[in-house]
Amino acid sequence: MDDGNGSQVPAFPAQLARADMVAILDRARGIAEAAGRADLVQRLALAGERVSDPRLRVIVLGQLKQGKSRLINTIVNADVCRVGDDESTAVPTVVQYGETTSARMTLGSGDSTRVVPVPITEIHSVTPGSGHGADDVIQLEIDVPSPTLAEGIVLIDTPGVGGRTRRHTTSALASVPGMDAVLWVTDASQEFTAPEMSFVRQVVGLCPAVACVVTKTDLYPHWRDIVAADHAHMNKDEVNVPLLPVSSLMREHAVKAQDQELNTESGFPDLFAFLQHSLTNNEATTRRSVSFDVAAVVDHLRMGLTAELEALRDPNHGMDLVDRLTSARTMADQLRNKSARWQVTLNDGIADLVADIDHDLRDRLRRVTREAESAVDEGDPARNWDELCAWLEQQTETAVGDNFVWAHERAVWLAERVAEHFVEVDSPDLPSLHVAGVDGSVLPQSPLSGLDVGKVGLAQKVLVGMRGSYGGVLMIGLVTSLAGMALINPISIGAGIVLGTKAYREDRSHRIDQRRMNAKTAIRQYTDEVSFQVNKESKDRLRSVHRVLRDHFETIADQTIRSLGESVQAAQQAVATAVQERDSRMAEIERHLAELDQVARAAAALEPQ
Repeated sequence: MDDGNGSQVPAFPAQLARADMVAILDRARGIAEAAGRADLVQRLALAGERVSDPRLRVIVLGQLKQGKSRLINTIVNADVCRVGDDESTAVPTVVQYGETTSARMTLGSGDSTRVVPVPITEIHSVTPGSGHGADDVIQLEIDVPSPTLAEGIVLIDTPGVGGRTRRHTTSALASVPGMDAVLWVTDASQEFTAPEMSFVRQVVGLCPAVACVVTKTDLYPHWRDIVAADHAHMNKDEVNVPLLPVSSLMREHAVKAQDQELNTESGFPDLFAFLQHSLTNNEATTRRSVSFDVAAVVDHLRMGLTAELEALRDPNHGMDLVDRLTSARTMADQLRNKSARWQVTLNDGIADLVADIDHDLRDRLRRVTREAESAVDEGDPARNWDELCAWLEQQTETAVGDNFVWAHERAVWLAERVAEHFVEVDSPDLPSLHVAGVDGSVLPQSPLSGLDVGKVGLAQKVLVGMRGSYGGVLMIGLVTSLAGMALINPISIGAGIVLGTKAYREDRSHRIDQRRMNAKTAIRQYTDEVSFQVNKESKDRLRSVHRVLRDHFETIADQTIRSLGESVQAAQQAVATAVQERDSRMAEIERHLAELDQVARAAAALEPQ
């Protein structure tokens, strides 16, 4: 990988590896087609799809104004992402390799989407509302002839999390499981905040490759102290991810001046090393997956041939072999029943998971609600309502994010439990549990309702005081009139002032109590709305996970049953084969097995060392 300043980072021979994988998959596919195993051909086709698009998808996340867009521009050495003083990135922007610079945007309304080209000079003006007609802009894609991207890296710029539209946070978090790596961007102006650490902790639970990039080191002389403080925060929270301080400005000057020393000082060589390491790991994961799939297909194809060959070599024990295979097929056939243990484990696990996730979310939101209500009871909520709203939204985001991460971890755990039921008949892999198409915008689109600030004008204060003092003046005036004094006298006026002041204070206390009640109502309505929307989203996601796991393991069961069934049939035919035909058939089977062994060795060679 070229770091953009003439330096080369050792690159993994990706093109050669992909060519090897394609050749092995094609060879295995040809054997499966000749054997009439369309199910195995489909499995190899799915593996081929992973090989055909081996790019490393890197999502760039961070709060507002942390330097995400400029970081991407500097990595690709092109002005592709909008940089400015406002909330620059308006829509998710995918920056990928292309022979020429071009752009297009994906428009959507409801379930329909379409792609339209965008002049490269207008990419910085694309906003969610700049679509055609009623369609909104869902995504912007930009092709750039960058050497860095040519290695197979795709960068996704995202709107700042925690901005005016809080939905960006949950949308970003929901997209993380489908990514290969994450760059969390923060600047060197201050150490990690509590919301940042919370979000980083959630991201680490969803993606294995995460790095924290500290930008703008050229602007802040104390950036080393900030990085040290960030290290301390990560150690305290047991978050083990690389921390990469960089300066986009230094990097840009280094590229222009071809200054290697300045380039090193910019910190970008370490960033490129992280991307290269992630790219290598991604390639290794693909190789491992292809090796597993090819080996599994070879085992299925070998099963029938081995059974037939064994029966041909020893016809006297052929029926014993048929009985063993029939018993194995019966055991495998039970996996297809709705009452099978794996089906029970899956159905019960999903039901428990739905209940647990719902209870976990409600518990988290109830704690947030109680804390917010306690803050309301401590004083007049009108004085710090805006700060309380911001705090409540941030805490709600954290609760929803933690709930999402826990649901993902529990779903993976459930998949592993279900896979244990197949160990006796197969060595199943686990499917990807990233559910594409599930909207991550689960927080309410509208903020908390406004609260009456309770400002009372001078005239209203006087009226309240006069209303409270009227009874005191009249009552004391009547009593003092018995002593020959006037109705309005110094004593009655003093009593009126005392009672008027008391009435004003009681009115103010009543208005504060009313504002507290209104504030608590608004808080509960907000958290109830969050709970309603997130519960719907969680149930949809878990239903999709249920379908993915069910279809995946049903496919494994069907493949195993078919392989064992063909093995039984082949063994039965071998027992009945005439003596003069056995030698030629055994030689043919041995040739097929030798070819399968060659494919198996080639697949094993793909496994990363």
